[in-house]
Amino acid sequence: MRDFSLELDDQLCFALYAASRAVTARYRPLLDDLGLTYPQYLVLLVLWERGPVPVKDVAAALQLDYGTLSPLLKRLESAGLILRERRPDDERSVRLVLTEAGDELRERAKDVPPAMGEAMNLGEEDTARLRALLRTLADNVSR
Repeated sequence: MRDFSLELDDQLCFALYAASRAVTARYRPLLDDLGLTYPQYLVLLVLWERGPVPVKDVAAALQLDYGTLSPLLKRLESAGLILRERRPDDERSVRLVLTEAGDELRERAKDVPPAMGEAMNLGEEDTARLRALLRTLADNVSR
């Protein structure tokens, strides 16, 4: 049987928490230059990748509930980066569409991933392995 410790340095959750805080803090100045918060950046990443999508698809992709996502979308819409459109064939379904300004911001955001890659200073193999482990961890804990 595995022995579990109550020492802080032995806690995987603390290592994840500290890493998450450090990475998010490193994103902050890069995203400040774009006028975005980290969660807003994630929403735009989904739209840049997929194009116009229903709100429910963004919520699923980012694993966010509507209560958390709605204020983000309102701020992005107020900033003129996205539009929320009701589908004519289903008034209950809202689709997110990038505005011209939102689409143009993609070009300025292209510097963010390489800057973060440099800050993380991990090789391609380590990055891929870490991403896979974190996805497995998230899946296992979510079950």
